[in-house]
Amino acid sequence: MTRLTPEEIQRYKRHLVLREVGGQGQQKLKAARVLVVGAGGLGSPVVMYLAAAGVGAIGIIDDDHVSLDNLQRQIVHDTAHVGALKVDSARLTAGRLNPHVTIETHHCRLTADNALDIIGRYDIVADGSDNFATRYLTSDACYLAGRTLVFAAVGPFDGYVTVFKPHQKNAGGEPWPSYRCIFPEAPPPGTVAPCSEIGVLGSVVGVVGTLQATEVLKEILDIGESLAGRLLIYDALSARFETVNVGWDPDNPLSGRNPSIRDLSIHAGAAGETCAA
Repeated sequence: MTRLTPEEIQRYKRHLVLREVGGQGQQKLKAARVLVVGAGGLGSPVVMYLAAAGVGAIGIIDDDHVSLDNLQRQIVHDTAHVGALKVDSARLTAGRLNPHVTIETHHCRLTADNALDIIGRYDIVADGSDNFATRYLTSDACYLAGRTLVFAAVGPFDGYVTVFKPHQKNAGGEPWPSYRCIFPEAPPPGTVAPCSEIGVLGSVVGVVGTLQATEVLKEILDIGESLAGRLLIYDALSARFETVNVGWDPDNPLSGRNPSIRDLSIHAGAAGETCAA
């Protein structure tokens, strides 16, 4: 495992004095590779906190450009970078925050053709996309690649976070649930309005993205209780958190007893974007 430099020891000393992290944990973070899908509202705090924490390599995939109306919530970008590629803007911000981490950019959409190749280069995936096509694709690809997925989504004043690792089994010997266990099918087109139409409180996205980043770090460090098998729900208007248990669906087509999804061919031609809320 890569040793920490004297400057890194100084930078991460608040981690090093944590019994649950310490030197070995910080070395785990330095050796880790995390892919962030979407450099938007959720991806912003995820990228920044992973970089600040010293995650060694952070991949960012997004095909969008920074626009002025992104800046109300997408805090990895700033006014000076309006019009720039989001992956480039995020790379520059993360690099200024911590020059010891490597930022790998993928200026493209996640597709059936590239998902397994890109996801296979990383240990953990954080999905901050804002559309169902990309969410199903990312989840299916993570399962097929044997990668843990930390998922988050937001509404105008609420958000959801969970961890999917259906390639592993729980203490009872059953697989952990996948995205398809909770959401068997995407809602019909047009039934769920995008945030561009219904709006979103910017700080809510920050809260949920920060929770997502924390779960990524917990998975790398193997500390605490994983959110696998549980869905964390945040309601900003009532200032409440709720946790709902979710289980494996043996009939789901991806990780069930008789799977029908064995590759990503069902996603061929899907036009999901990787930009976030």
